[in-house]
Amino acid sequence: MIYLTRRAFFCAGHRLHNPAFSDEENARVFGQCNNPNFHGHNYTMEVTIAGEPDPQTGMVMDLKDLKTLIDREIIDLVDHKNLNLDVGFLNGIIPSAENIARAFWKILEPKIKKGKLTSIRLLESENNIIEYRGT
Repeated sequence: MIYLTRRAFFCAGHRLHNPAFSDEENARVFGQCNNPNFHGHNYTMEVTIAGEPDPQTGMVMDLKDLKTLIDREIIDLVDHKNLNLDVGFLNGIIPSAENIARAFWKILEPKIKKGKLTSIRLLESENNIIEYRGT
């Protein structure tokens, strides 16, 4: 089994806020990430596909095709956006790194026809990294 990973980058703002919580509880649970004026990150996303190389091409999936898919389905929609306000597929979802990665998976997984999506890693900062491997 071969694993290949494509990195992508985007900048976005968000606010971690649960409307069911009081202002005090939101501040306690989410701290600075609950800033009413939002805050931003320079995200790195890593999408990993696994499979056996095609005998005619030697590739599990053409990385140019994977880049095009990631850009069209994710990056073009989230880059330089407010994740709470501007991104339809995140409506009603607290845009934590965990929830963002899960939403990205739901978009990409059915569109990958060569190989199998095995992991989405989202680096919110150099110290905050999550990995989602599907359900």
